[in-house]
Amino acid sequence: MATTTPTVNKRYPKYGWHNIKRDFKLNYALTLMILPVFAFYIIFHYGPMYGLQIAFRDYNPVDGVTGSPWVGLKHFISFFNNFYFGRLIRNTLLISVETLVFGFPAPIIFAILLNEIRTSWYKRTLQTLSYLPYFISTVVMCGIIVNFTRSDGVINDIIALFGGERKTMLQYPQYFRPVYVISGIWQSLGWNSIIYLAAISGIDMQLYEAAKIDGAGRFAQVFHVTIPSIAPTIIILFILRMGSMFSVGSDKVLLLYNSATYETADVISTYVYRRGILDGDFSFSAAVGLFNSLINFFLIIVTNKVSSMVSETSLW
Repeated sequence: MATTTPTVNKRYPKYGWHNIKRDFKLNYALTLMILPVFAFYIIFHYGPMYGLQIAFRDYNPVDGVTGSPWVGLKHFISFFNNFYFGRLIRNTLLISVETLVFGFPAPIIFAILLNEIRTSWYKRTLQTLSYLPYFISTVVMCGIIVNFTRSDGVINDIIALFGGERKTMLQYPQYFRPVYVISGIWQSLGWNSIIYLAAISGIDMQLYEAAKIDGAGRFAQVFHVTIPSIAPTIIILFILRMGSMFSVGSDKVLLLYNSATYETADVISTYVYRRGILDGDFSFSAAVGLFNSLINFFLIIVTNKVSSMVSETSLW
């Protein structure tokens, strides 16, 4: 039996500048659409990396970035020997872990429950209501949280109804993390469930029909069809979430914490804000921020590697 050898287009090789130009001509509209995205990341993400060197200098605005004296790891060593180092790492880690443990599964469960609702108008209404907190600004949201958790707020009204004691929760260190985590879940639950609902909508309905034939009820279908089908999406989002494990947002913490709750509320990002913006110690705050970014980078690399070893899904 004769075999044919595929011809190679010598004018336009598989890889090379000619092929890139040809692809641009064929898909110039899509290329132009993606240019703003590239510009955004270059200007606001890669461009500012030039300023990372101030973490290794005693920066002052008069001498500029390159004119400031080079001090090496001085600011990193100062941070590691800082009195607040242990507290900052502990608080950041605890808030991140609690947010991950309770906040990451919440939109998955919510999406699965929404998918099981058969009354379309009720499903749409519930889904729309779940989106609303996400579109409330952080400042307004924190104002609502402060009012709700006051001694005369609605949460304390419910506690008092069952015989509990009224307390202004944000004045007590032990209540800060629960308030932070629960309010974060409430705010992002509906929005974060969108991608899981999209993944569920892409599941082949024949899988559910086959499960029904095998005698699986709706509960069994969730565990044997829905969850395994959206597992790749869950894994990818989990890997991305690990990449921001130590990046607890400073804006919400700054609006909720006070001197009475520093013990459990002060995190790396708020400390960077106080040292860098309020105290004007730009080099020290840059060193702390760079340390935080390196930890996040290490976590996403390790998580991706573990995921590729135990499953077929990974970022790269």
